[in-house]
Amino acid sequence: MNPGTPGTAGGARTAGRFVVVPAAYVYLRRGDEVLLQLRRGTGYMDDHWAAAAAGHVERGETAYDAARREAAEELDVHDLGLDFVTTMHRTARAAPIDERVDFFFTARRWSGEPRVVEPDKCARIAWWPLDGLPDPTVPHERVVLESLREGGVTAYTTHGFADAATVPPAPPTDPKETP
Repeated sequence: MNPGTPGTAGGARTAGRFVVVPAAYVYLRRGDEVLLQLRRGTGYMDDHWAAAAAGHVERGETAYDAARREAAEELDVHDLGLDFVTTMHRTARAAPIDERVDFFFTARRWSGEPRVVEPDKCARIAWWPLDGLPDPTVPHERVVLESLREGGVTAYTTHGFADAATVPPAPPTDPKETP
């Protein structure tokens, strides 16, 4: 919601409805490594490691389109072979923008050499092994990265609703099994 403008979000009339903010994240992968950025000057999680490319999904844009746009704008890479990883519904409870829906992607193929395009928002980028992630890493992103490392990413995850990240259990592989 825009401060001081009840019922609007980004200029769109919401008739007092609850609004979530969508974002897309791209993890470039190289073997068991992931490319991360050290955030700086953004006002959110500065001095934390995060996806090398991420940002809000714009009006009229799919999450896939946003992921490609952010990778081009922030890393100067193109032609990504995106693989969908998970959707995360998260809350920060008391934050001004309280709830978000995040779409996470990986890419193992792209054209161009990743580089820092926005030095006012990114101190540097570096490849990190999934089993040796840097500290600090943005907490909700760490949940996804650890799930990637363990190979157990589910299509839907939540974060912040029960004071800890929640990943629903994987469905039974045997249809006769019951939870």
